[in-house]
Amino acid sequence: MGADQESHADPGPDGLTVRTVRVDDSGDLLSRLPSGSVSAWIRAGDGLVGWGEAARLTMPAGVDRFAAGEKWLAELFESAAVSDEVAAPGTGPVAFGSFTFDPAAEGSVLIVPATVLGRRLGSAWLTTVTGAGRPAVPEVTTPVAPAEVRWSDGSRTALQWEQAVCAAVARIRAGELRKVVLARDLQATASGDIDVRVLLTRLAARAPDCYTFACAGLVGATPELLIRREGQVISSLVLAGTMARGGSKADDEALASALLSSAKNAEEHRYTVDSVRDALAPICAQLSVDPAPFLLQMADYQHLATSVTGTLARDASALALAARLHPTAAICGTPTDVAMELIRELEGMDRGRYAGPVGWVDWRGNGEWGIALRCGEVDRRRARLFAGCGIVAGSEANAELAEAETKFRPMRRALEG
Repeated sequence: MGADQESHADPGPDGLTVRTVRVDDSGDLLSRLPSGSVSAWIRAGDGLVGWGEAARLTMPAGVDRFAAGEKWLAELFESAAVSDEVAAPGTGPVAFGSFTFDPAAEGSVLIVPATVLGRRLGSAWLTTVTGAGRPAVPEVTTPVAPAEVRWSDGSRTALQWEQAVCAAVARIRAGELRKVVLARDLQATASGDIDVRVLLTRLAARAPDCYTFACAGLVGATPELLIRREGQVISSLVLAGTMARGGSKADDEALASALLSSAKNAEEHRYTVDSVRDALAPICAQLSVDPAPFLLQMADYQHLATSVTGTLARDASALALAARLHPTAAICGTPTDVAMELIRELEGMDRGRYAGPVGWVDWRGNGEWGIALRCGEVDRRRARLFAGCGIVAGSEANAELAEAETKFRPMRRALEG
């Protein structure tokens, strides 16, 4: 994968045959998805959706899981025969991916769909893998929402999780670390198999400014852009520090003011910005970081946000950049190694791919990767939801529990309607 690759159609040895053609703009990409296993990355109507599998790699645990995926994709894409009449980010062969938060966990996955439908700024395209000609998009059945959803505790009860928060605060005040992110899970059981398309449609409708995603059963709508790469230009949106939205304009303004003036949230945010800057600066010819955070408001919550933009000094794919950034202080803590060990000790669960990078990369190395937040793992009738909070010396357990409940809300609404 590299920025200097051009569209070609010379068949490689036993490689994929890929064709990208322009199509009429269908508007709503999610409405074109067939049932079954699907992939998606949508924001404000633009993005990519895919179905079928031309190739798939599931990676074992290990700190080298990103490098293993990068190597596999490079070999796959280099041997492909590609005809790309659009030549834009997201055209030609594309892989969707979702990686585990913890390098000790198995289950990271990369999928090259057999069919990808893309849309950007009113222009649309269709990419097909292996087949010849211009196959039609399959007939789409109507998604059916489950009639009933039952809820139960995950790995920790609310009280047990609050106790874990108190233990983390004690360790921080003792000087072992400055910040740690603790997550909890919640179990849902539906009356019938959960159609991922229902969740995607509801999430995208309620939070169009988030990145609504699906990859190998992991579904959600994250507000956090870990990294975007288009050619040599990169960008990231750093989020840390969260407050619920108010029920009235006055309440909303009061909560926003409290977030902006909160020393606890400012400290949490600063650690995350520093971790992103430190990771990107060594490989950038130019890097610009907002001097102060701004308020980013979503349907259910609001965040402190900082934009980071830069120009690469050397070639690196979007996937390689995501690997370089993960894990940020936003979803792990500071220092990283100490925070990771404390997470393993106190959370009492395997996060799986929650809080890991999720997104896509194309054959030129362009792509977008977010942090898998506001999400759940769906397996037939069951879904496992996740929410996490940044813990610092000034954290209070009951406030952190309330914040976690707020972060569960988007996926709960997507399941319940």
